[in-house]
Amino acid sequence: MGSAQVTAVSSNGVYSFTKPRRESITLLAGLGVEGDVHAGVTVKHRSRVAQDPTQPNLRQVHLIHRELFDEVAGAGFTVRPGELGENVTTEGVDLLALPVGTLLRLGEEALVEVTGLRNPCLQIDKFRKGLLKQVVGRDEEGRPVLKAGVMGVVRHGGTIRPGDPITVTLPPGPHIPLERV
Repeated sequence: MGSAQVTAVSSNGVYSFTKPRRESITLLAGLGVEGDVHAGVTVKHRSRVAQDPTQPNLRQVHLIHRELFDEVAGAGFTVRPGELGENVTTEGVDLLALPVGTLLRLGEEALVEVTGLRNPCLQIDKFRKGLLKQVVGRDEEGRPVLKAGVMGVVRHGGTIRPGDPITVTLPPGPHIPLERV
């Protein structure tokens, strides 16, 4: 996979679509990003809380591949790290191709287990009109392809910074493709 690394980290203690970039963030095992509004054992995303506030939080950490920003730039959209609400911007990892249960070591200590795909919402179009169409593609059969990153849970805490290496450990097979969580 080449040299995979963290290119940016972001968090926000209040609900908003974008998250300010930080020099570092600390991941807390079983909770998510310290001080982030989406951290917790149970769901924190408003739409999920409205459905069932007791369901487990499989969306503790949101990761987006920096390469997506290059892709949408080709369609005329400028997007910077944190602006789509992600906590971790990566480079050199095909996040969307990873199976459920993949472990991502971020830096020296932090370990995130990939749980599924981010389901892009209409807030993306409120951020930049027409961008939602760019982050939801179609496969050969016309099925939606969600490209707005992956979600995960923190298995081991630690502080992560831009420039930290990412190590990918695939789960034992057979592999289960990612679906929206």
